[in-house]
Parts: sequence; structure tokens; C-alpha cells
Amino acid sequence: MKNLLKQLVETESPSHEKAAVDRVGSIVAGECRKLNAQVEIIPNKKTGDHVLAKWGNDSKNGVLILCHMDTVFPLGTLKTFPYKEADGKIHGPGTLDMKAGIVITLSAISSLLSKGTAAPRPVTALFTSDEEIGSLTSRKHIESLAREASIVFVMEGALLDGSLKTWRKGVGEFNVKVKGRAAHAGGDHKEGRNAIEEMAHQVIAIQKLTDYEKQTTLNVGIINGGTASNVVPEESTIEVDVRVMQPGEWERLEGEMKKLKPALDGTSIEVSGGLNRPPMPFGEVSQAAFKKASQIAKDVLGIELKAGGTGGASDGNFVAPLGIPVLDGMGAIGEGYHSDREYIFANSLEERAKLLAALIENW
Repeated sequence: MKNLLKQLVETESPSHEKAAVDRVGSIVAGECRKLNAQVEIIPNKKTGDHVLAKWGNDSKNGVLILCHMDTVFPLGTLKTFPYKEADGKIHGPGTLDMKAGIVITLSAISSLLSKGTAAPRPVTALFTSDEEIGSLTSRKHIESLAREASIVFVMEGALLDGSLKTWRKGVGEFNVKVKGRAAHAGGDHKEGRNAIEEMAHQVIAIQKLTDYEKQTTLNVGIINGGTASNVVPEESTIEVDVRVMQPGEWERLEGEMKKLKPALDGTSIEVSGGLNRPPMPFGEVSQAAFKKASQIAKDVLGIELKAGGTGGASDGNFVAPLGIPVLDGMGAIGEGYHSDREYIFANSLEERAKLLAALIENW
């Protein structure tokens, strides 16, 4: 498992580098073929190709496993943040998010095949190329395959205490553009309409839409505007990250954003954006799936599963609204996502592979 993980991590695969992601895809496809999978390469023009692997003749009522091959780390990251194993931890870009999840998936399937164990239903694994940038090309495949599945396992990293991720917030973004009127800051200041000043009013209004009781947050994370300090800025833009948990919250926020009005005469506001991933609540369907998984883990492995959640999103967010049972955080245990502190606990590779194999075999 460590050898394969090292190979995958040292094959860098930032989302926007198609050739790089395809190199990982080639490795994954090759490993799947070694396990006698039916492998299909789903082509993309701008982002990496997706890899679809199937064990069994029919995917209906089967097990669907979701992995992604892309990372947030640019090419060359390995020079300053190399793959390294020390003190029971494995460090490196993409170890946790989520190349360890790929290794765990393939190892679990390999162990079942080596035992001659036939899963009670078909197994399908989808390895996507664009999860870190919104899953724009993979979403339709995820949803189509999920509709045929009886259970979906998402191989993102577990919580630090090993808990599965049974709920996730939905994620969206608003983009706001303010138009003012440019003027010379010294000679014609009065005739200008300062777009940055106007945007300052809007930033405060938008931040106030956060409602912690509803688990709704808005974060103005990027602001731009102006051309020079001696010019009254004609334009300013912001990007707003939005996280929602409760049904109807996104629609409420859309309505509030449309109500935004200029505070300064002679300025205008334009709002755009959308919900990229809907919420994944811990509802009745997911609760029943977690209860079943917990019983299997206890009976087969003698371990107690724990449930948790996060404000981050994954491809599991696309599955939950379909009414299909989904268990996320099935991957390795570690921390430091998207940073040069990213690592996994080495022993979690085998532990999580055993868990996934037990759930596939006994679901």
C-alpha cells in the first residue's frame, strides 16, 4: 500500500494540469486492470480523463466508491514538500486528499479478490479528475452512477478521531461587482463615484447575513478594485464563499443578495453566482446507513464507528439529495488538508482498507 501511495503522491496532479492528472489516471487504470476490472476511460478536453472501474456484470443495486485523482498542489511542490514517512506518519502533497483513499479502495478490493470472496452485489469505482475545482465534468457521472447504487462510499479523509463524515455543508459562491465613476482624485474628486467605498458598505451587509444558529456562513474572501491611488476607482469586485446546512437557506440568501441596494448615488451593483454543492445532512437515510455500517464494523472487525461532520464539501454532497445512502470520510486518518502540513497516520491505510472491505463484503 505504501509503495503505491508513494508512486501516486510523487506523480503530481494539480486539477488544471490535464496531462499530469492523466498520468495518475494511467496508474490507477493499470492497477484496476490488474484486479480484473472492466475499465473505461471517460475523456475530457481541458481537465483530466475520469477512470471508471467495474467488478461484476451489472452496476444496479451495487456499491459505488468515489475517489478523486486531482490535488490543489501546483507542479513542483514535491521539491519543497516531498513524500516522507517518519514517526508513524506519511507526509506529502495529496496524501490525505485523497491519494490514500485511492490506495485504500484498490487494496480493499484486492483483499476481497485474494480471498475468493464475491461481494453480494457489483462494485463500481469512479476516479475523477476535477473534484478540487467543483467537479464540473464529473458531477453528471457521479449522479448517474449513484442512482443505480444501493450504497455510496466516499474515500475522502476521515475526521482526526477516525469518525466518518456523515454530514457536510453545501457550498456556493456569490460574485459582486460594483460600478462607480472614475475621476482624478486631486483635481476632480467630487465628480467621481468611488466603487471601493460603495463595496465597503456591501461587504458589511453581506457579512451580516451569516447565521451561526442555522449553520450558515458567508465569507468575503477576495476583494479587488481600483487602478491607481490618484484615481477614484470605477470598479470593485468581491468573491463570497457561502456554506449552508439547512434546506432553503441558499434560496433565502439568493433573495437577500438580490435586495442589495447602492448606498451611494451614481453607483450600481451586479450579483451573480450559484450553489456548487448542495448540503449533505445527516438525515434518516444516512442515519440508517451509518447504523448498518456500525453493526458490520462491530461484528466483523470488533471496532466502534463514530459519526461526525464538517463544513467542507465533497462529491458526497451530490449523492445525498438523490436519496441514496452515502458514507463519507472512508479514507485515511490525518490532517493538514491543502497545506505543507498534510499527512496521514501510516497505520490507517490498512485499518481503513479492512473497514471498506468488510462493508463491501457484508452490506
